[in-house]
This record gives sequence, structure tokens and C-alpha cells, in this order.
Amino acid sequence: MAQVTVTIDGKAYRMACEEGQEDHLTDLANRFDQYVGHLKSQFGEIGDLRLTVMAGIMVMDELSEVNRKLKSLQTEADNLRQGRDATVADQQRAEEALASMLSEVTSQIHGIAAKLSGKTASAN
Repeated sequence: MAQVTVTIDGKAYRMACEEGQEDHLTDLANRFDQYVGHLKSQFGEIGDLRLTVMAGIMVMDELSEVNRKLKSLQTEADNLRQGRDATVADQQRAEEALASMLSEVTSQIHGIAAKLSGKTASAN
């Protein structure tokens, strides 16, 4: 097992990870630290544990939304694959809905990336 020291809210944490995953773990920690920093700038010093829990919940909320949209897209894609007997109009509507959902998921991902980089989503 490899070990990495990551910094969250100015505090160093030594963590173990699989060999070759050091950079990935460091990147994840840096991205999480941005959530903590964002919350700290909004709420001030409200305690390390509370900041960490709030940041974790924010990440899980965004992940949950992306997963929900991905599941919807997978269902839609399955329906398109099975819809060979559907009319052309039905297939076109399904494809338009799928394209719309893909656009929405893309916007969500861009919003997450913007938050992580410290920018507002509207700045993109």
C-alpha cells in the first residue's frame, strides 16, 4: 500500500491507497478541500466536523443528482434500443429527450467543475 499526505482545510492527513492511485487520491482530496473552503468562506469558523459533514453532504447531493440523471439516460437509451418497432416520430421524440437530458447532465457536470475550481457556474 502506498501512502499519501493530503491537506484538507489546512490540516495534513496521511492516507493509504493502492499503488499508482496516489495522484488520484491527492486530486480527490484537493477537490474536497475546495468544497470545505467554499463552505468556510460562506459560514466562517463553524467547526471542522460540521464543515466536513456539510461538504460531504454537498458532494453526495451533487453525485445523487448526476446518478439520477444517468439512470434516466440509461433507461432512455435502453428504450431507444428496444424501440425498433416504434414509429419514426416516437424515436425522434425519444432521441430529442435523450439529447436534452445529456445537455442537462453536461451542464450539471460543468457546474460541479466550476464550483471545484472556485468559479461560479454562470462564468462559463
